Amino acid sequence: MTTPGNFIWYELMTTDAEAAEAFYGDVVGWDPKDSGHPDMRYTLLNVGAAPVAGLMTIPDDCGPDMKPAWTGYIWAQDVDAKSKEVEQLGGKVYREPADIPNVGRFAVVADPQGATFQLFAPSMTDQGDMPKPPVQGTIGWHELNTENWQGAFDFYSRLFGWTKDQAIDMGDMGTYQLFAAGAEAVGGMMNRMDKSVPPMWNFYFCVDNIDAAQERVTSKGGKVLFGPQEVPGGAFILQCLDPQGAMFCLVGMRS
Repeated sequence: MTTPGNFIWYELMTTDAEAAEAFYGDVVGWDPKDSGHPDMRYTLLNVGAAPVAGLMTIPDDCGPDMKPAWTGYIWAQDVDAKSKEVEQLGGKVYREPADIPNVGRFAVVADPQGATFQLFAPSMTDQGDMPKPPVQGTIGWHELNTENWQGAFDFYSRLFGWTKDQAIDMGDMGTYQLFAAGAEAVGGMMNRMDKSVPPMWNFYFCVDNIDAAQERVTSKGGKVLFGPQEVPGGAFILQCLDPQGAMFCLVGMRS
């Protein structure tokens, strides 16, 4: 069960929603379904009968500079109060709190180093029996690449109560600091190696087999940026771009 202060939803804003539906359906194994929203096309990405993410065309009010990207929603019981706290802690509010009828209340914000995320208070807090990692199509990891992970951790720990888990020494790449949102580690933070890429959150989608997934990425028009690379626990990761240019990551075993 997801708890307040943890990631609760994931969303792709893209330039070609129909193409993205087909790509991620093939690569990750999601079953795309129209949400039935009366005013816009919003696609739910399902694992079985359970929606775990969504995608939509970039809205016009985002402006011409908005690029395709994944974003994460973090459960805030009081979006208005948390938005003010984001600003008090040095972050920014890009979109003031607003209601999505019958869905919840949200705000678009950024941490002090510029990584964006969304605050979200769902109308319905009972998610039922949701699939959990490493089930194919679930979200297995959350990773913040930033300028100063120590400062970023201080921000998120004060905002959401996150705690430090294991710290991994990666040599020249610095420290990879795992964080917990509750009892278990759900992600990691590190200083970005590529200074041309702004601070951002990356999300790792679980797949059945990392090598088969790599083949699906490239055959469907995506690009592998890094990997497969083995990580602690024996799984392998890929960092990729989809055909529209949004970055995403995959995690899975080798058979």
